[in-house]
Amino acid sequence: MLRFVIFALFFHSVFFMSIFHIYFTSPLVHGMTPQRTRLPPPAKRLVLFVADGLRADTFFELDEHGLPRAPYLRNILHTKGSWGVSHTRVPTESRPGHVALIAGFYEDVSAVAKGWKENPVEFDSVFNESTYTWSWGSPDILPMFAKVATMFLHTVTWQKMKTLHLKMQPYDTWIPGFLTKSAQRNQTMMHMLNEEKVVFFHHLLGLDTNGHAHRPGSREYKDNVKKVDEGVKEMVTLIEDFYGNDDKTAFIFTSDHGMTDWGSHGAGHHSETLTPLVAWGAGVHQARENLLPDEVAAGMSSRISAKEVKTFQYNK
Repeated sequence: MLRFVIFALFFHSVFFMSIFHIYFTSPLVHGMTPQRTRLPPPAKRLVLFVADGLRADTFFELDEHGLPRAPYLRNILHTKGSWGVSHTRVPTESRPGHVALIAGFYEDVSAVAKGWKENPVEFDSVFNESTYTWSWGSPDILPMFAKVATMFLHTVTWQKMKTLHLKMQPYDTWIPGFLTKSAQRNQTMMHMLNEEKVVFFHHLLGLDTNGHAHRPGSREYKDNVKKVDEGVKEMVTLIEDFYGNDDKTAFIFTSDHGMTDWGSHGAGHHSETLTPLVAWGAGVHQARENLLPDEVAAGMSSRISAKEVKTFQYNK
């Protein structure tokens, strides 16, 4: 009997360790020679907006008055942008979602042992391939890319915001003074901003926080979509004015993951994996609209399958 117990413990230990050996091994290959295209890029800079926790159906659907929740971005996708539904992958958490967006690969499973806060291996990303990257947002997201990029991390703004909104109303804030004041007074900063391959990254935490606190069907969550839309409009106008509308800026608006009706995320329900995607500016063709955005939202609200949602991708 004792021999059987020892054998059983040994067998289960080997079986348990094999799971770590198979799934907790980095999929990244290091040591490859970087490759670059010789073609001139259509854009000199990229502006990336990531609305943390924004569901695709909430973004695309009309409100109770028949009006778009995000009128500025709705106008973009109707007139000059390319848009569709992007698909995240389990685990639908903020860190894996941002790694997929910015670095182009699915997060190491082994990062779960570190609470999705730190990657066990170094990886390449858009940020460290840029000349300069400026970023604003949550101190939970930005530091994980700070090791490989020249970045400006505005954590104080978010800490103040959390303190001022004790009732869980953390609307996303913006930093318009960066281009209008700091850069104008600093010639070194002005030179850096006018380099090629510059990235501006905005991580917007308010929707995720409101979704957890009030659920995605709440007035607080839906009003925050409008607040984000207003902030995007403000920043786009500011950046275009700063660069003299030179048509050399590409803009992307998306989300790292969605959220269930009860305010959670991490699993593979379509409310968590389907996210909005809007791109416009230099190098982006206007979409060929086969369906209206609210029709897409209505389809997702009717719990159509992920396979059907893939038909709602629009490219020219």
